[in-house]
Amino acid sequence: MAAGQFSTPEQIQEVSERLGLDKPLPVQYFRYLGRLVRLDLGESLTSRQEVLKELGKFYPATLELTAFAIMIAVLIGTPLGVITGTGKSPVVNSIVMFFSFLGVGMPVFWTGLIFQLVFAGKLDILPLSGRLSTQFSAPPSVTNMYTIDAMLAGEWETFWNAMKHLIMPALTLSIGRVASIARITHASMLSVMRTDYIRTARAKGLTNRAVLLKHGLRNALLPTSTTIGLQIGFLLGGAILVENIFSWGGIGTYAWVGLFRLDIPVVMGVTLAATFTFMFVNLLVDIVYPLLDPRIVYK
Repeated sequence: MAAGQFSTPEQIQEVSERLGLDKPLPVQYFRYLGRLVRLDLGESLTSRQEVLKELGKFYPATLELTAFAIMIAVLIGTPLGVITGTGKSPVVNSIVMFFSFLGVGMPVFWTGLIFQLVFAGKLDILPLSGRLSTQFSAPPSVTNMYTIDAMLAGEWETFWNAMKHLIMPALTLSIGRVASIARITHASMLSVMRTDYIRTARAKGLTNRAVLLKHGLRNALLPTSTTIGLQIGFLLGGAILVENIFSWGGIGTYAWVGLFRLDIPVVMGVTLAATFTFMFVNLLVDIVYPLLDPRIVYK
């Protein structure tokens, strides 16, 4: 691939020597680790550009999409779990849990196409694809996330246009995650509301709201926060399909092109970026634990 489709054996040998592929595998591996420490992810075999620089252009788009999707999932999934975990209506609980299971089972590529058909095709209230409409230009680049850059530049028309483009792919990506967070919060709330300290709080004469929010929800959020951290991995994986459906132009699209062209440095770069993002988010979750439950102390 690096030498070209119609390269001669001599050209292949020359490229192998240049890339160090003629060396033993242990030597190749430790050379790769040495470059990795210096954040050298190599060059794309097709574009001949540094993978790190290309990731710098594509990654913010995925970060913007993923952050918005997890925000939707948390803001919808957590209240649904609380309602079903503390509510007395079995009908409401059954309806919410039914749609939660349905949301987990819907593949993102099918959901995305249905959203495009309904909201862009039939209702014509949201743009079909892309990050901005053709009549808008990208705001001055600070973070490469159009919504944030537009706010920083005070370009509010561009901001609202970017938000409209963000809604459908973020909803597509978040539906399954809403369901997962709602189910975990539901189970956690059921468990917490049966504990002795909840009965003690009620016996002290505290209002239902105080019992629910201060004593119930805060303790129930521990498994929920763990689930939120784990959902990041699913979101990054689902972004590959969603970004291609909506022509989003993030690392999902970048990974797809790399896979299609067998561009190994690109695939490795995307994999490492997703891995470190997943690790960083789960580290943040561990840091949040003591804030939710003071009994947790890291030594």
